[in-house]
Amino acid sequence: MPELTTPICNFGWPAPDFSLPDVDGRDWSLRNCLGGRGLLVMFICNHCPYVIAIADRLAEDCRQLADAGVNSVAIMSNDAMTYPDDSFENMKLFAAKYRFSFPYLFDESQQTARAYDAVCTPDFFGFNGDLQLQYRGRFDSSGRGAKPNAERELLAAMLHVAETGQGPAQQNASIGCSLKWKA
Repeated sequence: MPELTTPICNFGWPAPDFSLPDVDGRDWSLRNCLGGRGLLVMFICNHCPYVIAIADRLAEDCRQLADAGVNSVAIMSNDAMTYPDDSFENMKLFAAKYRFSFPYLFDESQQTARAYDAVCTPDFFGFNGDLQLQYRGRFDSSGRGAKPNAERELLAAMLHVAETGQGPAQQNASIGCSLKWKA
C-alpha cells in the first residue's frame, strides 16, 4: 500500500456536487449533507490501517461537530472488486461497528473522488457554510498507530470553521493509503 500525503488547502475552493448511495440505501447530494455551519467530506475505506486507527475517535469527533452545526459525510471510492474488504456489504458492517452517525457513501464510479482530487484514505475536506474549502489536513498526528492524547487537529480546525467560517492558516497534510483506482 503506497503511503501518500495530501496537498495543502486551496482556501475557498468550491465543493463539487455529488449524488451517491449510503449504506442504508438512501441517495445523498452535497446540499443534503451540508450543516448550518459547514460540512466535513471524508474519503475513507474499510481496510486502511490509517482509517482503522482513528475510526472510533473520528465517529466521536463527527458527533461533536454535528453539535456545532458542521455535518459530516464519508465516501468510499476504492475499487471494491480488487479490494473486497471495501465492498458495499463490508461498508455496512464498518459503519455499524464504529457507530457512524453520518452517511457513508459508495462512489462506485470514482467520479466523486476524481472531482475532489482525493489522494488517500483518509483524506479530509472541511468546508464552511458557503461550501468553500477551509481545511485539507490530517485528523491528528497518530498515523497508523492510535495516540489517544494526540491533538485533535481536524476537530479543532472544523470547530474554528463553525465559529468563524475560516480555517486555520497552519495545517498539516493528511497521510494514508493511496486510493485504489480502477484499471
